[in-house]
Amino acid sequence: MSEGQDIHALPPPEFERRVRSFEHWFDAVEGYLGGLHNGHAPIEEEPLDDAERARLVRVLASYCVGESAALEGASGLVRLAPNTPFRIFLATQVADEARHLEVLLARISELGFAHPEAEVERCAAPGIVRFKQRLLELIDAGEWESALFAQNVMLESMEYVTFGAHARTADPVTRDVLERVLRDERRHLGFGENEIGRLLASRPAAADRLRVVKRELDALVLDTFEDAAREIGLSASEGPELGRAYLQAVARLGIE
Repeated sequence: MSEGQDIHALPPPEFERRVRSFEHWFDAVEGYLGGLHNGHAPIEEEPLDDAERARLVRVLASYCVGESAALEGASGLVRLAPNTPFRIFLATQVADEARHLEVLLARISELGFAHPEAEVERCAAPGIVRFKQRLLELIDAGEWESALFAQNVMLESMEYVTFGAHARTADPVTRDVLERVLRDERRHLGFGENEIGRLLASRPAAADRLRVVKRELDALVLDTFEDAAREIGLSASEGPELGRAYLQAVARLGIE
């Protein structure tokens, strides 16, 4: 593609080929990760009291489990993917998720906790821990479609909604980290929505299995939203809105 050409002006097949490539991924991450330390710009820390810091660490611990699920999930899906373009995209997602996990663990360290992985083990919400277990079970069972739906639609929708809400109220450093992570999550979610949408258009009967997976995992997602809303200090009316936003995102595919 010539310099200055808008990638969105490309014909759809060429656009998809480009945005799933390592070349596009390298350009994207260079633009928003270059020159950073621990995944954020050099921003002065906002003072937090002990209770605020403890709440933040608890929610970051759950985020770490979600990113760990996506890291292990994407690496497993590389093995199951039906073609090379999918495998290449998922390989870029593995790198994204590893970076997300790294910067979230670093954020816990910056908050004064010397052993961030121990905090993840101690503090993460049970719902997201169980979601990760179930996602990896789908991958181990070789269920490409169900695992892709669980990871790149359900999990990515959950993270996109939660990180966006948290970024609006977070301290400046955490906000910067979350806003940078969100740039990747939208790309991952777009891949999942597009591929599941194509699957359902060509094979509508596949929706039956995806509905079963969604019904099983929805309760874990909504429990995780409840925990996150409490920790990030959302109001009684704002908390349920996270769950509704997630359900609307997944419902776009007609899986209810």
